[in-house]
Amino acid sequence: MATPPARKAVLDLYASTLRTAKSFNSYNFRTYFVRRTEDTFRGIQAERDPIKLSQAYNEAVKELSVLRRCAVMNQLYGGERLAVEEQSDVRTRGDA
Repeated sequence: MATPPARKAVLDLYASTLRTAKSFNSYNFRTYFVRRTEDTFRGIQAERDPIKLSQAYNEAVKELSVLRRCAVMNQLYGGERLAVEEQSDVRTRGDA
C-alpha cells in the first residue's frame, strides 16, 4: 500500500510550484500556470484515496521540474510587456 505524502510536503510543493509559476515574465504564461497550479492542487486536496494521492503528488513533482525549466527559458527570451501589464502608463479621461 502506498503511503500518502505528508500535508507539509504537499503544501511545500504547492508553494514552490506557485512561486515558479509567478516567475514567468510573460503575462499570459504566468496567469495560465498560476491558474493551472491552483486547479491541480485543489484536485490533490480533494483526493482521499492514498494511492491516487501519491500518484498525483509524484506527477506534480515532475511537472514542477518541467515548469522550472520553462520559467528559465521564458526569462531568457521574454518579450515586451503587454498593455494589460502597463499599469503606470494608463491615462484616464481626467488626465488628458
